[in-house]
Amino acid sequence: MTNITQIKIPQHKLILSHLRKASSITVREAMVEYSVNSLTKQISRLRSRGHNIISTWRRHPITGQRYTRYTLLEESEV
Repeated sequence: MTNITQIKIPQHKLILSHLRKASSITVREAMVEYSVNSLTKQISRLRSRGHNIISTWRRHPITGQRYTRYTLLEESEV
């Protein structure tokens, strides 16, 4: 019998699932929600598999720090 905590889902699949539900993600969200340390690597892997993901630079309104928001585009948006 397999314990559900023993099942390890690949990080790129976690990120793709999140993108399909929420349409976008940031490095901080990936780190906090999924313990993904290299979102850029996972996004690159998804892009190489044919997913259309765009990168948008943003600036935090309070701190002024720049960050990237990755957004999954549906095929109809291409």
